[in-house]
Amino acid sequence: MTGRLAGKVALITGVGGGMGVTAASMFCSEGARVVGCDLSEEGAALTEKAVREQGGEITCMGGIDLGDADAARAWVDAAVATYDGIDVLYNNASAQRFGAIDELSIEEWDFTMRNELSLVYYTVRAAWPHLKAHGGGSIINVGSIAAMRGVEFMPQNAHSTAKGGVIALTLQLVVEGGPHGIRANCISPGMTETPNTAPLLADPPERMQKVVLDRIPLGRHGQPADVVNAAIFLASDESSWVSGTNLVVDGGGSVLG
Repeated sequence: MTGRLAGKVALITGVGGGMGVTAASMFCSEGARVVGCDLSEEGAALTEKAVREQGGEITCMGGIDLGDADAARAWVDAAVATYDGIDVLYNNASAQRFGAIDELSIEEWDFTMRNELSLVYYTVRAAWPHLKAHGGGSIINVGSIAAMRGVEFMPQNAHSTAKGGVIALTLQLVVEGGPHGIRANCISPGMTETPNTAPLLADPPERMQKVVLDRIPLGRHGQPADVVNAAIFLASDESSWVSGTNLVVDGGGSVLG
């Protein structure tokens, strides 16, 4: 690694599993000091142990429900105090429910809005005064190509809507944050292998293979490192004049419509 994030303090949500584990590891490998959180206490502890064994400087806090505004603020305040600052806020955490428009319950819709959109707002709102006091920083939100197109293989009404909201929120953060040196960008992954999607990708349904995987121009689905590499760029000084972008990381699949 090249130390592209040397000296930076990065707050990363959802480090207890999936892409968050990779994000914590790779950010530390690039020299960042990381404060992570996860709803799972066990997952947060395992990530902290693994990254420290790799030589990374990291503190992970478990049992954090970012869908609760007070809990999100308490975590951000504690995280900023851990290494006395903040340079990067990486909103990776999310949870969602899927269902057809006439089958998805109101409770499932509300769950998805809370855990994919509201938690991003709560965390950004809590970090905002710290970023202003610090003289700026980089906010990285995770969207999805689901926000830009419908899909034939999965009913994702709530997920698509929530991620569309994340992208829209990011654009407004650009305008309000610019005078304070705060940059805001979004990463929108395509089909990426995580513990949740691995079984599906190992034996994909015929329709998913046909309409998704066979239509990725680069010929493969994504890996967590593909997404995190984009986040490292947006967290680094290399992107100091990049704000307001929605960086699509999908092997080119979304251009085919």
